[in-house]
Amino acid sequence: MDGFLAAAIVASMPMMFATIGEIITEKSGLLNLGVEGLMLMGGIMGFVLGYETGNPWMAILGAILAGGVGSLVYAILTISLRANQVVTGLTLTIFGAGFASFVGKTYVGLVVPPALKEFFARIHLPILGDIPFLGPIFFRQDPFIYFGYLVVLVSSIYLYRTRFGLNLKAVGESAASADASGINVTLYKYLHTCIGGALCGLGGAYMSLVMMSSWQENIVAGRGWIAVALVIFASWNPVKAMIGSFLFGGLSILGFRLQSMGINISQYWVDMLPYAATILIIILSSRKNKKENQPPADLSNPYFREER
Repeated sequence: MDGFLAAAIVASMPMMFATIGEIITEKSGLLNLGVEGLMLMGGIMGFVLGYETGNPWMAILGAILAGGVGSLVYAILTISLRANQVVTGLTLTIFGAGFASFVGKTYVGLVVPPALKEFFARIHLPILGDIPFLGPIFFRQDPFIYFGYLVVLVSSIYLYRTRFGLNLKAVGESAASADASGINVTLYKYLHTCIGGALCGLGGAYMSLVMMSSWQENIVAGRGWIAVALVIFASWNPVKAMIGSFLFGGLSILGFRLQSMGINISQYWVDMLPYAATILIIILSSRKNKKENQPPADLSNPYFREER
């Protein structure tokens, strides 16, 4: 059981990075549906730089920049030019898929260099890794996963325990009121949209550099869309996002577990489970009436200071 749960955490990391990135973006009042495209852009740029340089830090930087630049383009279009956020996000997904296919066509089937495999190898954390049951699951993982834990912790503290997080919440709830109180609304929207995109890029890079350790066409395979649904499931809370990602990570590898147990079930049915669960979550989440479970009040509403 602990082996399955440890594998579920590995499978959950791409969605967790992307979900937290989208939470940060939506907290600023922007609905970015381009998560899938951002993950693909981060995945291919991380792989290309990692493969060509053999330097893991260059690979990580490439993924961050790819996701950040993609989100910057989205921000310019939706914040400054006030383009429709839904259409722009969908366009970003299409662009990201095309960009990844074009750049990655000569890298299909190639694997990451040994230096990267060594850098991202599993690390047994002293003391924590020896805790019965929990240690093998949570604390005998690769460095990327430990960084994921840190992202959850930092983002939670930032959103709920800092003045900047409170300002961000104000921007998402009512940009006009936040602007009137002296908060730089445009800066907050730009900055947090780019940070969210960078995290999405890291989610894609985890798939190509660590989880698969190779480049494949459509490597993200819909996980970006699941991340968008997980934002609703998590009620815009990073800790709940981590828990939801673990759940979906387990569903995504359930078929392999059942086969190893000798249970004969069609892989097509198993592959359908995460997406069926996504639909169910959206239906159930739409029935939440508590204020803390609701999206930011100004989500997807364009703001232009001169119209205040």
